[in-house]
Amino acid sequence: MSNKIKAINGAKWTTVSTIFSAVLQFGQVALLARLLLPSAFGIVSISTLIINFLSIFAHFGFSNSIISKQVTNQKILSTIYYLNLLIGVVMFALMYLSAPLLVLYYKEPLLDGVLKMAAFSFPIVFLGQIYNILLEKELKFKWLALTDIFCSITGSLVTIIMAFNGYQAKSLVGGLLSAQFLKMIIHNVLGRQYFTPIIYFKLDEIKDHLVFGMYNMGENLVGFVNDNIDNILIGGFLGVKQLGYYTIAWQIAVFPTTRLCPVIIQISYPIIAKMKDSLESLKQAYLKITVFIAYCIIPLLTGLFLMASNVIPILYGEGWGDTVPLVKIFSVMGILFCFMYTTSPVAYLTGKPNYLLYRNLVVLAIKIPVIYFAARTYGLTGIALAFLATSVVSLVLNFVLVQKMLGSFFASLIKDLIKPALFSVAMVVVILLYKYFIGNAGIINTVVQIALGGLVYAGLTLKYKLSFAEIKNLRKAL
Repeated sequence: MSNKIKAINGAKWTTVSTIFSAVLQFGQVALLARLLLPSAFGIVSISTLIINFLSIFAHFGFSNSIISKQVTNQKILSTIYYLNLLIGVVMFALMYLSAPLLVLYYKEPLLDGVLKMAAFSFPIVFLGQIYNILLEKELKFKWLALTDIFCSITGSLVTIIMAFNGYQAKSLVGGLLSAQFLKMIIHNVLGRQYFTPIIYFKLDEIKDHLVFGMYNMGENLVGFVNDNIDNILIGGFLGVKQLGYYTIAWQIAVFPTTRLCPVIIQISYPIIAKMKDSLESLKQAYLKITVFIAYCIIPLLTGLFLMASNVIPILYGEGWGDTVPLVKIFSVMGILFCFMYTTSPVAYLTGKPNYLLYRNLVVLAIKIPVIYFAARTYGLTGIALAFLATSVVSLVLNFVLVQKMLGSFFASLIKDLIKPALFSVAMVVVILLYKYFIGNAGIINTVVQIALGGLVYAGLTLKYKLSFAEIKNLRKAL
């Protein structure tokens, strides 16, 4: 089977998994918003923050390195495997032992138990990480997708059962751990055909991978502060309840971007890694992937911006109405974010991961004082607007870096983005006309508006973007 067919099949299965997970998560959050206090979401947001921070030092960029270098050597893989296990144990100990200090900063006693419970995610994840990487490298996206679906269902069931039994924040962590444990077991079973650990551990033989990962780790560390300075400051200054509102708004609005874009990159990275010796082929791949992401994300978040005041009370209840302004701000931010995801694989494949570090350092130097001032002065909405403003700066820097790595591309990108932008405007006009002439209140009007907007965008895309011949060929490929 050719790489192109594998990519198409991978896209099919991963899309199914992504859509399923998105629907499942939205449904889960809608239910949990009625069972859990806002502070529970804030507490779990802090534990996730700490896990993500420690994971920066844990991963060493092995995923990108193994795929980029197409590693099959069992000795190298064994050394990476045992190093991963060691790092997982160290990260577990760091998170578990630092819990009391974090309780002092956030002034939330309930955080202690949640953090200690969440720390177990490190040894669980690192027992299966290398198999997940190898399955991606071999383009086994069907099995990865089916595993994600099965584990997501299991995790959601555990979360809901625990929530109904009054576990509050621990119910979210319990669901996460159960899904991670099950996924680790399945990845171990599926991945053994590509790698079985042998008793071998020599760090000097993975020197190239460690060096490759150093810039990646530095970029991720600075990127982490860039992406999470708002959560860090909100939790410390405004409390876990306000952080809970902020977290829910972020999950609603930015979720399509943060969920869909990494999946698209995950599918495409092993394919475009084989093009890294041809700069022109790499540029064309970058443009195609970026435009594809734009076609998916722009209508979703434009529609959410327009429909937020209708959708939020229906899905999450009247108590979450304060998140509507945040959702609108984050919808715009999500559109900006979707153009940044394709920069990282280009940097890795052109041997310029240091560019990502430099970009994040510049953005961070701007973002910290701006968001700190907003947190002290204007509350949640001010922080969200400050984050949006600095995201514009980050987007500009991303395009500058891509220009340096791939050469002139911006005119082609703008030309390709005219259609999805115009299609989204047409969608907005139809929804606004419906609101004005027919009505806006109630579930029925909301559903009709969403359906009309979706039909307009899909119809215009099918007429002016995809030919019937392309659709026919795609159906044959699938």
